[in-house]
Amino acid sequence: MRILTLVIFYFFLTPCIHAQGISVSYSGYPIDGNTKKDSSLSSFLSYYRDSVSKSMNVVIGFSVSGLYKHQPESGLGNFMCDAIKTIGENVFKQHIDAAFVNYGGVRSYLPKGNITVGNIFELMPFDNIMVLQRVKGDSLLSFLNHIAKNNGWPLYGVSMGISNKKAVNILINGNPLSADSTYTIANSDYVANGGDNTNMLKVFPKISKGYLVRDALLAYVRLFTDQGKSIDAKNEKRIVYAN
Repeated sequence: MRILTLVIFYFFLTPCIHAQGISVSYSGYPIDGNTKKDSSLSSFLSYYRDSVSKSMNVVIGFSVSGLYKHQPESGLGNFMCDAIKTIGENVFKQHIDAAFVNYGGVRSYLPKGNITVGNIFELMPFDNIMVLQRVKGDSLLSFLNHIAKNNGWPLYGVSMGISNKKAVNILINGNPLSADSTYTIANSDYVANGGDNTNMLKVFPKISKGYLVRDALLAYVRLFTDQGKSIDAKNEKRIVYAN
């Protein structure tokens, strides 16, 4: 973004400069492993780097086997959606029927052994905000078909199959999906605003407390640790290939 801004600034500024009879030249400076280290800049940044490293290396949990992403379902995805459901109900003080995480938004994994604050930032590096929406059943079906078309996303409160890129055998909290019912779902603001081609959700009002999805993950790990539990979610056939 910064490079783009500089390029735009250059193209806007260049005609003005030339109009005043001033010539402009520039050169590219590649930055790679052979670039000489700037000792003064490194010294300036060391305080901030050390401070960030200290906070990121704080151990908040433990996993016996580690959690990794894959489709159509994974223990990692289940853990993330469970976190949104559990912490979300505490934050919003209301029941959540279903929770989702877009597959592309899962950016890392949770390692075997100690889990640090930095691991959660790597898993969810975006400052996405958790939001709730009251969604009609027919629109929820459209959303689930979108998830099926994309080979499955992490979800909570829903069990379904994927057949010919369509959602089938859908249950919401153990009951068949009703097109006439209204469901409270939790998502990131990115998805609720139509990100990842989820335009079917844009029309529904969003309830927000300004609470980050990443903070829900941090809180959920700490909750497990306080209870003496490790982070080791498993596949539960929430979403399967039906054909």
